[in-house]
Amino acid sequence: MTMITSEPTPDGRLARNSVGIAHIVFFVVAAAAPLTAVVGATPPAFAFGNGAGVPGAFVLAGLLYLIFSVGFTTMSRHIGGAGAFYTYITQGIGKPVGVGGAFMALLTYSSVQIAVYGLLGLFTEGAVAGLGLDLPWWVWSLAFLMVVHFSGQRNIAFSGAILGVCMLAEIAILLLLDVGIVLAGGGPEGLSFTSFAPATVFTPALGVTLVFVVGSFIGFEATAIFGEETEHPEKTIPRATYVSVLLIAVFYAFSTWAITQHYGPSKVQEVAAGALDTFYFDAAANVLGGWSATTMNVLLITSLFACVLSFHNTLNRYFFALGREGLAFKALGKVHVVHGSPYVAGMLQSATAAIIIAAFAFAGQDPFAVVFSYMSALTVIGILSVQALVCVAIILFFRKDKRGHGAWQTVIAPALALLGLIGALLLVVSNLELLAGASNIVVDSFPVLVALTGIGGIVFALRIKKSDPARYEALGKVFEE
Repeated sequence: MTMITSEPTPDGRLARNSVGIAHIVFFVVAAAAPLTAVVGATPPAFAFGNGAGVPGAFVLAGLLYLIFSVGFTTMSRHIGGAGAFYTYITQGIGKPVGVGGAFMALLTYSSVQIAVYGLLGLFTEGAVAGLGLDLPWWVWSLAFLMVVHFSGQRNIAFSGAILGVCMLAEIAILLLLDVGIVLAGGGPEGLSFTSFAPATVFTPALGVTLVFVVGSFIGFEATAIFGEETEHPEKTIPRATYVSVLLIAVFYAFSTWAITQHYGPSKVQEVAAGALDTFYFDAAANVLGGWSATTMNVLLITSLFACVLSFHNTLNRYFFALGREGLAFKALGKVHVVHGSPYVAGMLQSATAAIIIAAFAFAGQDPFAVVFSYMSALTVIGILSVQALVCVAIILFFRKDKRGHGAWQTVIAPALALLGLIGALLLVVSNLELLAGASNIVVDSFPVLVALTGIGGIVFALRIKKSDPARYEALGKVFEE
């Protein structure tokens, strides 16, 4: 990974040339949390979804996001800045919907950050308890929050380096397991590629599988959100986007295919249903030895840490963008004079996260059954909704002026991605009880909450238009070419 020296920046701008393709890919893949996604999310996909067809489902999701990337990266050549999806929606659909999208994105990334902090605290509590240090989960969550906050205050390359180490470690242990399974010739049924056969993938339970699979690509917009801090963003962002999506899709498909071979395509669903918590750990102990299961437990913690650090930096830049746009306190748009980081925005969102974690702890809520499961479900609904709005924005942005691009980049690919994302959103909403692990008035209200958040943003923007026309007119212009 090449470390890039940042250049002096104008007032109100993030540090230029601070990150390259490698850093951005690390942010995206770290946000996807490979070890956590594979070990934590795929066992229920195997158990309740299409079983041996899970690897094929990852291929389908990867294709969906590659198609999404066509329009996404094409538009990225004409806009920039730290606003990411907010900027896309504002430039394509209009200022009110753009602000609504920004509010939805803030809800989404705040939710996933809290979800990960809950799981991180829970896993650390269990790992450290054996050493005689018995502290509640929320203490560890807040401790990690302070470390994440410190990292986020530094130059973005500092976080990128940390994420690179964490990501490589968690990928390494999974690859060791995957390669070990292949070298052993699979399990009792040998090696086969039935997991990618249409008859195996396209079963009635595919929808349930996709509910868990699409969540593995969350953090996707990190490629664009750091555009202001990259060298040659018109080239860096598209390359980082395609590399990230391909890496996530191929790695997840390969890992789930390997574990399917270990247990056997005809048995993997049954085994997963009976061992959701130990599905991968049992395989690692059998193939690599007991040390690997212990190592995997430790790397789960670093995986979650890398994930929450990535989302912390993403949220910082959203708050920063809104502050610089005049949609929130202008102080949020301040940049650190040394590190070129949005340090005030980081203070606000770290304080907010600490208050929410403390509230969950005070209420005695379970860190997994409530904090992680509920917030994860809310996150998936939010991100799919925002991504669907981005597809519409891309089509409208190029409606009158294709800017030298063809119909595939400006209309066809975004339209196909929009249909796929709407389909995924409907699947998630219809299987919300399975995703959240509960059905109650709180969980059932999540789709409404996301919609109301977006509507609230639209109303807020229209109020600005009426009360402060000059500020309204300036919205989005700070990110224009």
